[in-house]
Amino acid sequence: MNETVKKHSKLGKDKWGYIFLIPFFVVFLVFSFYPLIQTIYFSFFDHYFSQTDFDYVNKFVGLKNYKALFSAGTARLFFNTMILWVMGFIPQILFSLLLASWFANNRLRIRAAGFFKAVIYLPNLIMAIAFGMMFFTMFSRGGPVHQIFESFGMSKDYDLFFHIAPTRSLIAFINFIMWFGNTTILLMAGIMGINESLFEAAEVDGASQFQVFRKITLPILKPILVYVLITSLIGGIQMYDVPEVVTKGSGMPMNKDIFSTNVPAAETVIMRLAQYISKSKNYGSAGALSVMLLFITGILSFVVYKFMAKDED
Repeated sequence: MNETVKKHSKLGKDKWGYIFLIPFFVVFLVFSFYPLIQTIYFSFFDHYFSQTDFDYVNKFVGLKNYKALFSAGTARLFFNTMILWVMGFIPQILFSLLLASWFANNRLRIRAAGFFKAVIYLPNLIMAIAFGMMFFTMFSRGGPVHQIFESFGMSKDYDLFFHIAPTRSLIAFINFIMWFGNTTILLMAGIMGINESLFEAAEVDGASQFQVFRKITLPILKPILVYVLITSLIGGIQMYDVPEVVTKGSGMPMNKDIFSTNVPAAETVIMRLAQYISKSKNYGSAGALSVMLLFITGILSFVVYKFMAKDED
């Protein structure tokens, strides 16, 4: 009898757990799952707004939209996006590891550490569009940075945004400034969670600071590093606002190689997706590009996870 009462009591408690989960599933189904299915559906159709009939055209075309993406320089778009992400992520992870090691080391006793942590995280709270507009104003022709260079003999007609390397470097630098604080906080939390006795034992054994970092800190931080890498990769593939503002939506300058003269050097995948939606109203091509983006993001995330998160004996 008592077992039956306990069983019913447990079922009653479990019921409330499922009830509280209902709002999440409703929101997920309406605002995430249904749009995803609809996007996949539209990717197989010529779905656009006709300027002559003032109505939407919806014609099944099969894999035509996917085939058209390969002739539209989509591979170059992914290359541009990955280059911009790598240029920003490598200094971000290195700088964040260095800062996290410093701030999490109690033996250094850094003064005003709380103030510096707040300052480091502050750029993460500023909108990317605001950052992009600020740096565009500073480095554009006639801006303060251009005037400083001009005083050292640079031509008045020189425009930084007409050159590939400076444009990409500026976009990567903005992304680095915006996100290194968030990465530093995550890594610092991971380091502070490591048992202090491990560091003390390593010091007693005569290990150097670099050996302690390489043999103790990095292996224990591996799960957090995997999380940072995957989330940064997903955010990098979805990069839009900074290059959109810095290049004024054009993605300029143009690539100088003979294989992709029609694809600007700073145009990202999401910038092309926005053009399909807002300018050409080609929802079929936008859907195909979105589906391709979903699969590539999933594959890259899986590869990174399998490569970084291997079980060790």
